[in-house]
Amino acid sequence: MFRISPINDKELQEKYALACGAKFRADFFAYAMINVETDELMGFSQFEIDSKGGYIADLRSRIGYSDFEAMFILGRATMNFIDLCGMHTCRAAADAGERRLLLSIGFKDTDSSELFADMSGMFDGKCDGHEIKL
Repeated sequence: MFRISPINDKELQEKYALACGAKFRADFFAYAMINVETDELMGFSQFEIDSKGGYIADLRSRIGYSDFEAMFILGRATMNFIDLCGMHTCRAAADAGERRLLLSIGFKDTDSSELFADMSGMFDGKCDGHEIKL
């Protein structure tokens, strides 16, 4: 069992970024996924929202930890927050996380160095044609 919650403490965000092998991005939003039984960090995301939509810079497991399904949920929770903020498109750095994970949560390759996801209808309960590809 785990919980996903926003990180409001920038020192904690930096600590979690390092634990996941990510660069600390002070101006970005961040989510932590914590094991509720052990209180240990499982995964971490850093993202921003701008006029172009959402941008996920990091979607990473803690170094030495692996749980694809939990990371899938963290990725979709991050995207859902961006969608709830009124931005229905999202970009991700090509190296934001494991490629298989990024493609599974809805990103597609583009001609640029980023991946792209159209989240229109993704979180309305109908999936609107958004298939999960494992």
